[in-house]
Amino acid sequence: MPLAVPRSLTPSKVEAFGQCPLAFRFRVLDHLPEPPTRASLLGTLVHRSLELLFWERPAGQRTPSAEAEALEAAWAEPSWQASLAMLALPDDEQRALRAEAAALVGRLRTVENPDAADVVGVELTVEAPVEGVRLRGVIDRLDRQEDGRLVVVDYKTGRVPPASADQARLAGVRLYALLVEQVLGVVPAAVRLVYLRGPVVVESQVDQRQTVATRRRTLAVWAAIERACEREDFRPRPSVLCRFCAFRDRCPAQGAHPLSASGSASAQPPLPGV
Repeated sequence: MPLAVPRSLTPSKVEAFGQCPLAFRFRVLDHLPEPPTRASLLGTLVHRSLELLFWERPAGQRTPSAEAEALEAAWAEPSWQASLAMLALPDDEQRALRAEAAALVGRLRTVENPDAADVVGVELTVEAPVEGVRLRGVIDRLDRQEDGRLVVVDYKTGRVPPASADQARLAGVRLYALLVEQVLGVVPAAVRLVYLRGPVVVESQVDQRQTVATRRRTLAVWAAIERACEREDFRPRPSVLCRFCAFRDRCPAQGAHPLSASGSASAQPPLPGV
């Protein structure tokens, strides 16, 4: 029988399907568990710390000491502590993780003045139907410029990609811009990726033509997902990311028995426009 398509499409799902359809199936359709990793824990801690800093502290009070207090509060939250316990890091590695998170949070100050940000919202869930597809996303931060226009801000805690990959990395945050247009009826002025590890900021202006192109690419990905579900055909796409994949033991491209996963072990061709 054909597989049921996902209930919604998010930037992370679009990226996951483009990287490897088989991993997408395991994660999104089969809901196979993925244990937390050090990188995922670090990202969650940093994002939560910045959420607390910008939402609980008004402009004028977002000081380095406030950053430290936000990190302390995020570290102590039961849900994050439960994930940390699953990873079972020794005490010295926990201290190293905390120090790295503090450094990443502090680096935001080197590329922007937190007190100058007119923050409309943080960790905003936006959802809207677009031509029958329910698009959904969580925006790290939505700012208002002096001219009143909006800017979508997205934090990244991983390594800084080469400049040649900027357009691919901007695809996800441009989907947030499309959602803002659908929900609020206005096209954001810009989208901004903040790579805290650099720190490096990648910013792109947004206009109506770009949101139309994002809509077209997103619907093309959805159509490809629908075809894959109908045919139950999710093939692996081997890449350097395979060594970080939680599903290696189920993947025929990594030597798993072909009956343990859907699709063949041959690489699936890239999607147009993805």
